[in-house]
Amino acid sequence: MVLDLPTAILTLAASIAIAGGLVGTGLAQSGIGAAGMGIIAERPEKFGQVLVFFVIPETLWIIGLVLGFLLLLQIL
Repeated sequence: MVLDLPTAILTLAASIAIAGGLVGTGLAQSGIGAAGMGIIAERPEKFGQVLVFFVIPETLWIIGLVLGFLLLLQIL
């Protein structure tokens, strides 16, 4: 299978979008997770609030994945 240059560039852009979303999520959750465990250790009743803050960065990888698929399908 031979790829032309525009297809190769779109594939690279899609992979960068997905990887960027995953790395951003990991970096955000590392700080939030450490702080969240400290809060839960001191105040267990704050579990629901900490869980919400821990789930918010998950949207980064979802956005990266959707953007990657949009690039691969050449919808943009």
